[in-house]
Amino acid sequence: MSEETITLYEAIGGDATVRALAHRFYELMDTLPEAARCRAIHPEDLSGSEEKLYEYLSGYLGGPSLYIEKRGHPMLRRRHFVAEIGPVERDEWLLCFNRAMDDTIANPKLREIIRDPVERLALHMQNKE
Repeated sequence: MSEETITLYEAIGGDATVRALAHRFYELMDTLPEAARCRAIHPEDLSGSEEKLYEYLSGYLGGPSLYIEKRGHPMLRRRHFVAEIGPVERDEWLLCFNRAMDDTIANPKLREIIRDPVERLALHMQNKE
């Protein structure tokens, strides 16, 4: 018996799910009052941010490396250093991301697999106390 290994990207539903996740994330950030501080450090038009998140998550989850192909190495912390990201902004970002996953990724076990590394990434992005 052989077992086939698939990526998280494939397991959650591929391109359609990653695109839905990025869209839902920014939809939540733009509308949840409890995400206002995080929203305030983003541009007025979130479409570019949404596209970048979609591209990044595609590769991050084991799919096509769209972000790297278009923009080079992500250097996320460096690219985000222009925005002051403290514990409030970090936690609001995580709130939106976790709710977006709950809304777009059907399998709760897959959401949990993704949740821990995303939380570590959010902690890494914090650049102020």
